[in-house]
Amino acid sequence: MLHEITFTVNGDPYTLAVYSQQTLLKVLREKLGLTGTKIGCENGECGACTVLWDGEPVNSCLVLAVEANGHAIETVEGMSVGGELHPLQKAFIEHNAVQCGFCTPGMLMSAKSLLARNPQPTELEVREALVGNLCRCTGYVRIVDAVLDVAKNQ
Repeated sequence: MLHEITFTVNGDPYTLAVYSQQTLLKVLREKLGLTGTKIGCENGECGACTVLWDGEPVNSCLVLAVEANGHAIETVEGMSVGGELHPLQKAFIEHNAVQCGFCTPGMLMSAKSLLARNPQPTELEVREALVGNLCRCTGYVRIVDAVLDVAKNQ
């Protein structure tokens, strides 16, 4: 069954017809072409599909698109403004916190949400905020260092 939803993605309003069973992840990727949000486990375990829902991180593979009606969604594509990378994106590059890059969009979104609500987190708070995002390449140290560097320089 098709449902019409209206929501914002990266600040832009959209009205779309979506199927009842379509996940937000699939709609972002297939209908809006926002492929920065990765398809990982599709079970809410890896965090590769993390987006911000009204500023809070959610696994978009676990949310039905119809539930996004009336909400604001932000994807990794919404982080840079006018071609300028977000400070977190720059820090990930500077700290070599990007290996294969698969987990990076979800990590960035979780870190952005953390810094919005807690601009000066401790290392433990950063690690706790990223707990839902799995990385198989970096061992997390460089990712945590990048987030702490941004917090220090805000």
